[in-house]
Amino acid sequence: MRLQRGVTLIELMIGLVIMALVLFLGVPAFTTFLQNTQIRNAGATTLQGLDLARSEAVRLNTPVRFQLVSDFTSACTLSTTSLNWIVSLADPTGLCNVAPAGGNASTAAAPQIVEEKNASEGSANVAVTADASNVVFNGLGRVVGTGITQIDLSNPAGGNCQNATTPGPMRCLRIQVSTGGQAKLCDPKVTDTTDPRVCD
Repeated sequence: MRLQRGVTLIELMIGLVIMALVLFLGVPAFTTFLQNTQIRNAGATTLQGLDLARSEAVRLNTPVRFQLVSDFTSACTLSTTSLNWIVSLADPTGLCNVAPAGGNASTAAAPQIVEEKNASEGSANVAVTADASNVVFNGLGRVVGTGITQIDLSNPAGGNCQNATTPGPMRCLRIQVSTGGQAKLCDPKVTDTTDPRVCD
């Protein structure tokens, strides 16, 4: 009796059909997973920027700004629909191309940028809608005047957002900033008031 080597043409075809079925069923779910991951990453990164601005304000005992900007050129403007953000001590409008000073922002040249984050870093497909373009924290970590209180994050390429009454493939998120300065990442779909993910 001879030992069989390799596979027959029929076995190869069956294997290819099974692989095609797995890809056909798995790719849409994986695409939705990736789009939802981009939303979560954008939310976490934006929340990090807000927390950084607040902690720098307390550390330096001076007002520090978190602002959404159109781009990082000398023609930049403040925006309510851009995911690019800058933490600085002064208004960066028209000066977004200045390199961040990091921990020495208080002695750096205007606009005294502490840190910046580009939207294209892992979350280019995420859409942003904010109720204001910036928020300023004082030396006590509280919000000064009026500013950002809510930032909605979605991924239009993936379809409708899930919420309490509407089904959809996208798990869109929201960032809320209280007058006390605390920033929170929440899920508009969650309605249970005891769940820490619920939006106020």
